[in-house]
Amino acid sequence: MLSFSFPEEDTKLKEVALTYSRDIAPIFQAHCQECHRPGEIGEMPLMSYEEVRPWVRSIRKAVKTAQMPPWGADPRYGKFKNDVSLSKEKINKITKWIDDGAVEGDAKDLPPPRKFAPGWAIGKPDAVFSMPEAFEVPAKGVIPYKYFVVPTGFKKDRWIRAAEVRPGVRGVVHHVIVFVSEPEDRKKKGVTATPEARARGLFFSNLLCGTAPGEGPDFFPPGSAKLVKAGSDLIFQCHYTPNGKLARDRSKVGFIFAEQPVRRVYTRAALNSWFKIPPGEKSHKVMSKHVFRQDIWLVSLMAHMHLRGKSFRFDLYRPGEKKRTLLNVPDWDFNWQTHYLLDKPLSIPAGSRVECTAYFDNSAGNPDNPDPAGWVRWGDQTWEEMMIGYLNFVRQDESPVRPGDSNSDN
Repeated sequence: MLSFSFPEEDTKLKEVALTYSRDIAPIFQAHCQECHRPGEIGEMPLMSYEEVRPWVRSIRKAVKTAQMPPWGADPRYGKFKNDVSLSKEKINKITKWIDDGAVEGDAKDLPPPRKFAPGWAIGKPDAVFSMPEAFEVPAKGVIPYKYFVVPTGFKKDRWIRAAEVRPGVRGVVHHVIVFVSEPEDRKKKGVTATPEARARGLFFSNLLCGTAPGEGPDFFPPGSAKLVKAGSDLIFQCHYTPNGKLARDRSKVGFIFAEQPVRRVYTRAALNSWFKIPPGEKSHKVMSKHVFRQDIWLVSLMAHMHLRGKSFRFDLYRPGEKKRTLLNVPDWDFNWQTHYLLDKPLSIPAGSRVECTAYFDNSAGNPDNPDPAGWVRWGDQTWEEMMIGYLNFVRQDESPVRPGDSNSDN
């Protein structure tokens, strides 16, 4: 009698082919569409299969090299709520889908589309404030920082749980920072003081929000918010960089108000403005620090440098304890100045300090270096340098405030 033996069934034949609709669209929704949609900074929209398909080769390269989604934090230190980086599993899934032909799949498998408020990442704002008039940006030249006063008209204190700055003409706006000028500050400096004079002294103490290359909107942790007192003005600090075309910019800021009891979020800056980077220096170290005088909960961190920035690290020293690295950005990218929101607020006792360590590359090997032959010091323009470590925190000795109770109508 003849007998036959059959080979084991190839389980690979049973694998279900990956499709855009079922497997890839949810990843793009969670990690890409915040920026890659009409009107945002992403080079091309990635909201549908038809929009994704022409770019699959570029997408494959970008995710394999971790160029996209942009996330600079060293994964060995800290966990962050706004981490958009892709897991190895998701990277493999995207690359396999592309390698297997980028199949669309059945539209019935698509997840519900994400809903975005037109023109806003924070959702529809409760209030929007624009510069009083458009500023004409010339096609060429160097423009010193410009300051614009925008009255809020608030009759009562307002607590801001989310804020977003929207450049009017993104191509010529390097950054916009919005400061709060409180009524007592206005009285102290005088109503006839220039916007620049009124802004002086608010830097790094009454900073509300901002936008810079790659910086997204501000979302403050649940139960916390920034305070804008009744009668306050907003001061817009605008840095313009001409791009060869005449432009008229009228940037704006949108707020979402807190309705539940909140603690106040403060911003401080560990900065060093006294450095001098030698010509041709490939790895110049600059340090700064901030000492906390009260017990606090740290909620977020943000580094700021210019084109010679190479790396940036935040280290925490609690009294009597060893160093703890909070955030390390080993490969600084001027075009992606991310605000790192801690997964959980970190309790830090009084007397602790945060030290910031930055390295700058002023050599000819830095392709972004404007001039490797010159000494580099602190300055406003991008061919100069800055070294700032922003710290957002809540004081533990302050009780929650119920919005609307902190100030009656004027």
